[in-house]
Amino acid sequence: MTATYALCGTCLTHPPAFDHTIAVTDYVAPYNTLIHALKFQHRLALAPLFAQLLAQAWTQSKIKQVDIMTVIPLSAERLIERGFNQSLEIAKPLAKILSIPLMPKLAIRSRHTQAQSSLAFHKRRDNLRGAFIIPTTSQTFKNKHILVIDDVMTSGHTLNEFAACLKRHGAASVTNLIVARTVAH
Repeated sequence: MTATYALCGTCLTHPPAFDHTIAVTDYVAPYNTLIHALKFQHRLALAPLFAQLLAQAWTQSKIKQVDIMTVIPLSAERLIERGFNQSLEIAKPLAKILSIPLMPKLAIRSRHTQAQSSLAFHKRRDNLRGAFIIPTTSQTFKNKHILVIDDVMTSGHTLNEFAACLKRHGAASVTNLIVARTVAH
């Protein structure tokens, strides 16, 4: 099932840096429990299931122009703490299903940030400001259409900051493909 969302007043007056977002579902049961199990209980066997759901959502969408797939990078600290990047674990089988080149190191998180879920809505944007950088070795995406894979979109600040970084470095468009979207605040 593909969820669609109308633009809110904020999005109309302050458009996000990304061009589109495709979500499989709302962040509700049983998806929230499954995402939590993947992310915090190391249930990596769930990643291919999410990849299949994302592939279906992508196939049903009207957006077809994409050159590169990437993921939201984790900080070194978070990667050590968790042991894996859940978005990358989902993207690996998805890239094979959709035959889209996966570039997981297109960007890096330059600093450790607080978990967005632990912050008040109004503090999330500042938490991420300048958190992503593009290594000079990743300049291969100029004028390319980029598909960003992530597990959950809450406020949209992480995906927006990441898309803004990609566009500052020449991306033509950025589309988010996510498993779940939280209900609007």
